[in-house]
Amino acid sequence: MPAIYLITLLTLMVQGGHMGSRMVASLFAIELGANPFLIGALISAYSVFPLLLGVYSGRLSDRFGSRRPMLAGTAVLAFGLLLPFLWPQLAALYVSAALIGTGFVFFNVSVQNLAGGLGTAEERTRNFSTLGLGYSGGHMLGPLLGGYAIDYHGFPFAYLCFAALIVLPMGLLAWNRRLDVAPRAAGKERTSTLELLHSAPLRRAIVTSALVVTGWDLYAFYVPLYGHSIGLSASSIGILLGVFAVATFVVRIVLPLFTRRYGVETVLSIAMFAGAAFFLLFPFITFVPALLALSFGIGFTLGCGQPLTLNIAYNRSPPGRSGEVTGLRLTINNVTHIGVPLAAGALGATLGVAPVFWVNAAILAASGRLSREAR
Repeated sequence: MPAIYLITLLTLMVQGGHMGSRMVASLFAIELGANPFLIGALISAYSVFPLLLGVYSGRLSDRFGSRRPMLAGTAVLAFGLLLPFLWPQLAALYVSAALIGTGFVFFNVSVQNLAGGLGTAEERTRNFSTLGLGYSGGHMLGPLLGGYAIDYHGFPFAYLCFAALIVLPMGLLAWNRRLDVAPRAAGKERTSTLELLHSAPLRRAIVTSALVVTGWDLYAFYVPLYGHSIGLSASSIGILLGVFAVATFVVRIVLPLFTRRYGVETVLSIAMFAGAAFFLLFPFITFVPALLALSFGIGFTLGCGQPLTLNIAYNRSPPGRSGEVTGLRLTINNVTHIGVPLAAGALGATLGVAPVFWVNAAILAASGRLSREAR
């Protein structure tokens, strides 16, 4: 099996456990009596250590290769997923979220650096789109598995299922030493990480990536709460999130064709403006088929964001610092991972659901404008 397909399979399982746990954590916290602000703090806990360790994990990947950080990350992730099964209390959810986020950042930075280093520069868009299929598959698998596990066996069992899902990636990484690429040679002088942002194209790509992540976070955070508020079951919410994931999967199959014809920045800009329009409509809809259609549209547009911003950032990285740039990108993304759920929780508790979706529409419109300027 070509390496890009194998690491895509690993990413699917790891992302499934990571993303599914975020949905289960929100619903489990509601079951345990948490209010929207506490739930926002819980989701933010996924990003505290990734914020602190993103650049460091990228430097490790540049220096030692990808396999060892990926293996260590999956081990920490598996333990974090197992904890709520062993200790089903609200406090355990916060510890679990911190461990899951820590393990995921070491895996995530290295797998993206690995995907960028496979093949030629001309193959990079295809490689990142292929890797994106793994993320999309995980977004589909995690909520579906979590929703049905909750409905039939309860919240702790759902966490046990996710922990079991991580066992295969751990085994493959421990056994297959070929899942690595030699780091690119570094320049003679290594500047500080923040000086990487002096490059306007790189800075624009990283900021756009953060705005796209904000849209993704608000969707993942507020759709379960919105679904619960209109009386949807856990499995129905899981299907709603699963349709979103199917759309991200579909768009990443056709994304290389779009970018070859229209260009990376043009495709990204149009997708973000369309996503903003879908978010404007969402809080007015309670009819489930219409919600499924909107979820598909949001997934189709946001699904463009990750592989395209990854491609832009990797191509504009200084030699030997692609992992560091990837880590910096994820660090800035995690600022939004922490701030957005907290702000959204406070806003939702004060003004209700609709303003959160409208704020997200404005954020995506801003990212679309940045992408249009990059042309």
